[in-house]
Amino acid sequence: MSAALHLAKPDDLDRLMPLVKAFHEEEGLKSDEEHRHNALAPLLEGSPLGAVYLIGPSRAPIGYVVVTFGWSVEFGGMDGFIDEIYIRSGVRGRGVGSEVIASLVAMLKSVGMKALHLDVDPKNESALRLYRRSHFRPREGYLMMSRIL
Repeated sequence: MSAALHLAKPDDLDRLMPLVKAFHEEEGLKSDEEHRHNALAPLLEGSPLGAVYLIGPSRAPIGYVVVTFGWSVEFGGMDGFIDEIYIRSGVRGRGVGSEVIASLVAMLKSVGMKALHLDVDPKNESALRLYRRSHFRPREGYLMMSRIL
């Protein structure tokens, strides 16, 4: 199973949308087609704020990962956030997630990224195992908080 990453472009939207819909449904995230389209289109068109990568063959992807970019004084430069990562359920448990994260980390490190962050449901044991194997650690004394604007 190939876990190759391909930078998604506007032409990939039709292949990407069903994957994002499946992830949102699986996670119980409230979004509709228009919301997903409006959130993805700028990234596919080259926004400097993030990127979407298709996982596997670009014509028949098995998943996707969205990385957004930021800046951290604490970490000494550019940092990123894995906003969403999804792999089709039928191919999970085969090492694809580990391979994707390893490739992503190497690529982002090579362009000067200093830290990579993510959120995870503490009840999602399989995701926690994947992220721990990939050297992600909870930040002692920190709790992610959000405000919808």
